[in-house]
Amino acid sequence: MSKEDFAFGKENFILVAISVVIIIIGFMLMSGGSGEGASFNPEIFSTRRIVVAPVVCMIGFGLMIVAILKNSKDKKGA
Repeated sequence: MSKEDFAFGKENFILVAISVVIIIIGFMLMSGGSGEGASFNPEIFSTRRIVVAPVVCMIGFGLMIVAILKNSKDKKGA
């Protein structure tokens, strides 16, 4: 396969990989158990889980859109 067969250039793939890592970090920040099953744990309402993690995920999804729509320098002549 030649370089012309790919829809994206190298820069696009790097941005997609970075955005996937950011999204995974956001979901890891959001995760965590609520405790021992029946008992209530107020930690589920922490700022990290309801503010920081969704913002990190949205940044990752936004970067993914930029990575997909960005015109690669390799593919300008298409």
